[in-house]
Formats: sequence, structure tokens, C-alpha cells
Amino acid sequence: MPLRRLVVSDTPRWAAVIVNFNAGSALETAVRSLLADNAAPDAVPEVIVVDNASSDGSVEALERAVPAARIIRAGTNLGYSAAANLGIAATRAPVIAVCNPDIEVEAGTASALLARFDAEPDLGAAGPQIRNLDGTVYPSARSQPSLVDAAGHGLLVLVWVSNPFTRRYRQLDADPARSRDVDWLSGSAIWLRRRAVDEVHGWDEQFFMYLEDVDLCLRLRAAGWRVTYEPAGRVTHVQGLSTSQHPYRMLVEHHRSMARFAAKRWQGARRLLLGPTYVYLGVRLVLVMGAHTVASVARRAPGRLGTVRATK
Repeated sequence: MPLRRLVVSDTPRWAAVIVNFNAGSALETAVRSLLADNAAPDAVPEVIVVDNASSDGSVEALERAVPAARIIRAGTNLGYSAAANLGIAATRAPVIAVCNPDIEVEAGTASALLARFDAEPDLGAAGPQIRNLDGTVYPSARSQPSLVDAAGHGLLVLVWVSNPFTRRYRQLDADPARSRDVDWLSGSAIWLRRRAVDEVHGWDEQFFMYLEDVDLCLRLRAAGWRVTYEPAGRVTHVQGLSTSQHPYRMLVEHHRSMARFAAKRWQGARRLLLGPTYVYLGVRLVLVMGAHTVASVARRAPGRLGTVRATK
């Protein structure tokens, strides 16, 4: 049944920006869950969907089913950062959640995160606990890795998910039920203080996809804002719904973003490591593509091959 258009004040207490690209019916689920997360009359969110030229009818279906959502058609695939900036610019809400289109928000999540922003004026970003479809906790709150941890994680995670480098980087030994300040949060569902985002000039649009969340959180922290993980809020995320449509292209984009991130942030003598880093990323890309191919074959013929999973 279509949702009636909700009355939202000129300046809503919070807004949600969803970046959509061929998310199918998941988009409607995400929008409905966000609109339903309104514990008080003044907490009805403004929901803005920025569509990156989808061709699957997901936006047209949403328009029919949920007219409460505001849709901005980008006309082309802008990438995640540029689309997020476009959506943020379309609202004046003091807190904005930027989300993937394949999430489902549990009731009470917005209230928990908004309470943190109300009580802590130095809080720039907050992220809920993110769960996979099977109920396991996704490690969405992470550390800024050292060079050693980054290299160790990048290679060993392909064959040994719980290696010590990955454990430190993904903070796997932290209690997922306890709130804590972190270096960065997954951009699949992140609540942001508008004043903080404006201060650092928004998401960096040179990142088409991947690492834009790392970059934003580190810039917020460098500007004196805190970034925190708040498990009182919960979101279920279908990993890679859009990226699975073009897996090899997305693997290339992921590694390209890692190269851009290093080139942007490494200064002084560390820039001498850029050449070896590009070689490392090229080798890793080949390995990850190979692992993905093997995993695809294994899924099609599970009786002949074991299960192989490539993780980033």
C-alpha cells in the first residue's frame, strides 16, 4: 500500500540521503524503514533518494509506492561521494544519514543516534551496528591502519580472514555491544552533523566508490570532530547488491580508490612509497579477481569445488 506523503517541516530534525543505483525492490524497503523510524512527531525524517541513472525501474516503483520520498535524478552515474553531496545540499536538516539503498533500519536507530548528537556537541559522525542478513555483526567501525597492517590485511585476508593485521584494522576484538570512538565508520549507513560536514567541504568527489567514508571520517577527526560507533542503533545491510552487477569493474574501482587515497594523504618522504604501493595494488587486484572467479565457479558447481570467499 502506498505511503501517504508525510508533512515535514521546512527544517526537519534529520534527513536521510540514499544513493541508489539499480537496487531493485531493496530501495523501497530502505526508504520505508527510514520513514518508519520516527519515535516522535518532530522526528519524521526527510528522505532524499539520489538516483545515479538506474535502469531497473527501482525509482519509478518507489515513486508509486512511497510518494513521501523526494527523488533527485542525477542523469548519470555520479559515484557515491558526488551523489551524497547532491543529496545533502538538497536538505537543511542539522543531522543527515547517508545510506546505501540495500539497508533496513531497525526502529529506534535514529532516536539513539540523534540523542548522541544532542548530548555531544563535538560529535561529527555516528554509525549504528550493522548486521549481515544472517544476523552476524559486520565490522563497520574500524581503525586507520598502519602501513604494515594495511599490507598484511590486504594480502592475508584473502586466505586467512582472522589474521592479526585484519583483527586490528577491523577492531574484531572490540565488544560490538559497546559504544566507542573510532577512526572511521562504514559509509553504508552513517549519521553526520551538517555543521561538521560543511566544515570539511563534504565528501571528496574524487572517490567514485570505496574509501570515501574513510577519507571523510579522517578529515572530520583532523578538524577536531569525534567519530563514534553506537550499537543502540541497528541496520541490516545486504552487502554489494549494486556492485555485484559489475563485480570486476568494482574491484578495479576499489583498488583505484586505494591508490587515490595514498596519493592524497601521503606527504613528505612517505610519497616515495607510492610506486611500490601501486605495484602492490596491481598484484592484489589480480589475486582478488582470481579469488572472485574461483568463488563464482564454486557457487555454480558446489559439488566439485569447495567454497572460496574473497573479502576486502
